[in-house]
Amino acid sequence: MSSKQVPVKQIPGSYGLPFLGAISDRHDFFYKQGRDKFFATRIQQHNSTVLRTNMPPGPLISSDPRVIALLDAVSFPTLLDNDKVEKLNVLDGTFMPSTNFTGGYRVCAYLDTREQNHTLLKRFFLQMLADRKDAFVPLFRNCLQEAFIEIQDQLSRKSGKADFNGVFTDASFNFIFRLLCDNKHPSLTNLASQGPKLVNKWLVFQLAPLATLGLPRIFNYIEDFLIRTLPFPAWLAKSSYKKLYDAFETSATTFLDAAENAGLDRTEACHNLVFLAGFNAYGGLKNQFPVVIKHVGLCGEKLHGDLVSEIRRVVSDEGGITVSSLEKMSLLKSVVYEVMRIEPAVPYQYARTREDLVVRSHDASFEVKKGEMLFGYQTFATKDPRVFEDAEVFVPGRFIGEGEKLLKHVFWSNGPETEDPSPTNKQCPGKNLVVLLCRLFLVELFLRYDTFEIEVAPSAFGPAITIKSLTKASTI
Repeated sequence: MSSKQVPVKQIPGSYGLPFLGAISDRHDFFYKQGRDKFFATRIQQHNSTVLRTNMPPGPLISSDPRVIALLDAVSFPTLLDNDKVEKLNVLDGTFMPSTNFTGGYRVCAYLDTREQNHTLLKRFFLQMLADRKDAFVPLFRNCLQEAFIEIQDQLSRKSGKADFNGVFTDASFNFIFRLLCDNKHPSLTNLASQGPKLVNKWLVFQLAPLATLGLPRIFNYIEDFLIRTLPFPAWLAKSSYKKLYDAFETSATTFLDAAENAGLDRTEACHNLVFLAGFNAYGGLKNQFPVVIKHVGLCGEKLHGDLVSEIRRVVSDEGGITVSSLEKMSLLKSVVYEVMRIEPAVPYQYARTREDLVVRSHDASFEVKKGEMLFGYQTFATKDPRVFEDAEVFVPGRFIGEGEKLLKHVFWSNGPETEDPSPTNKQCPGKNLVVLLCRLFLVELFLRYDTFEIEVAPSAFGPAITIKSLTKASTI
């Protein structure tokens, strides 16, 4: 990107008439255009990647849907500069679900970096993950073994098809629960096998205003009225959340004891733990693994063969699967980064400006007033054609060798891939763990199988994947 001087311009775009403008933009976003066309059309119309628009859910759930959209790789990082922006109650955008969904507490994800409790909670989360680092690989491999057995069983008994999402939703929840709860399997608690269903119900009532079911057009306005007129009350998920809370309260004793020793209130720590496990970790992984297998699957046998060759060679040379052996698989690492670049699991970022500031794009600078809401569509930032060659194309080896320099433009974790989470930023505390799990998933897949075939269908939250075939490994 050039360091040339650029002109200062007024931010283009319009919010339209009060109330009606937000409704119109909402219908364009969900039903008439879809999110990519929604932004692409406005970029073309205004000849600018920084512009004003409204973002869902709008009236009546959001009191102020107006945002300044940052839609390129130069302007987007403004959202990550905690000296310039505030992240107070903006996790879900221009509205915030009731704290009754989280026991009456504003959990860490809704706290700004300058709030004392944010630093205390984030530091504790990072230390908790560091203390469990030796369990990551063996525990997740155990969960993967159970998952692949179930996939194979479904292929045998369901006319050659297996529900990838369903199986790996369970695997993701089991891993997270066991990691945080002293390796206790959720089936041995009051959750039995219902953990994922309980979390899904709890998540749906919070996030429904941000999604669409993809129903036939004649139902669009009915759907919009039902899920975006008023927020869903927390009592609809009260019983589900209580079961989750009780399970973590009785099973995560090591975590909660350590939280108390760190100066945290035990009850507040448990509500934060449920949110971390259910919203952040499980909610992310249940979408991330389908995205990974979607892109690797669609690349076909050539990429599969290259990954098989690298993975099996390194595992043989290193005598097993370790964190250090995963680091030696350059193609595998690049593939995972490319997945996160081309389809970030969390596509939106929001922040409110702390002060008057200037936001720069490739071609212009824009003055933004204190208190205005900034919005970033991560998918456009990480597919910026002025940064990435063939930006819309999945290139497996993009980040090998000199390509590693581009990792500073990969922002999937609410921060650049080249930086790490800390108590003073809003980057995902499990960022490095997610990368590790995605690599480990592909390693286990290609140690067992030479290739596979999938079907991909859209769903409200991420792709729905059906496994059509798995070709067992011909070599070890």
